[in-house]
This record gives sequence, structure tokens and C-alpha cells, in this order.
Amino acid sequence: MRKITAIGLTILILFAAGCATAGKHREAVRDDTGDKLTVGTVQKEIKVGMSSADVVSILGSPNMVTTDSKRREVWVYDKVSTERVYSKSSGGVSVLGLIFGGSGGALGGGNYNGDSGAASSTQRTLTIIIKYDEDGLVRDFAYRQSSF
Repeated sequence: MRKITAIGLTILILFAAGCATAGKHREAVRDDTGDKLTVGTVQKEIKVGMSSADVVSILGSPNMVTTDSKRREVWVYDKVSTERVYSKSSGGVSVLGLIFGGSGGALGGGNYNGDSGAASSTQRTLTIIIKYDEDGLVRDFAYRQSSF
């Protein structure tokens, strides 16, 4: 009897080990390496008085360039990142047993197959606005980040 219980417990552990959530899969596939435009980069690198060439070397080219009422340039960086993860797990358990009756033995069994899945989607936005003075130097900057 102990042997049957141990086998059943082993099958249950193996079945449960095959199930992973979308969050676990997201962590496995997320690439946080490389150069990315982040709030930390803006806070650390962008300073009032910088030239536009220095800003481009740090942040790259802006998405939009406009001018204000005094014809001073305003640069806008608008970045959107979407991450979608879908995780699907399936498994099955088959049980084969020997049933003893009055006239000998017979084989009997049962099967269970199941599928489950989880999906997750995250979107992040970062908007950076850099305002330049008449000499083309940073006079002010602002940023906004959201995640949903």
C-alpha cells in the first residue's frame, strides 16, 4: 500500500511541475539587456545647459520636433513597449491496475488529460519633453512614465 501511495505522490508532483504561470514564462523571456530609453537615463544624463548634440548622443533622435511661441525647439520622445506572454501547459495521467476477482484477474485503467493556459499583457509608456533656449541648449525637461 505504501508503494502505491508513493507512486501516486510521484505522479502528482510530476504533473504539477509541468504547470507554470505566464508570469514565470515572462521572466524567462524578458530581455533587460541592451540600451533602453529609461527614466533613470533621463534623470542621470540630461542636464539643463546641454547641447542638442549631447542629447542626441544619449537619447537618440526624437520622435517629434516642434517650436513654441518664441520659435524655440521642443523635442518629444514618445516610447511605447508592449509585452505579451501566453503559457500553455498540458498533461495527463494514466492508471493501469490489476483487478483480482473470483475467476482470476483482469486489467483495468483510467486516463486523465487536461490543458490549461494563462495569458498576460503589459504595456509601458515613456514620454520625455525637452525644451531648448534660443542658443539650442536645454532650458527645461520633463518626463512621464506609466505601466498598465
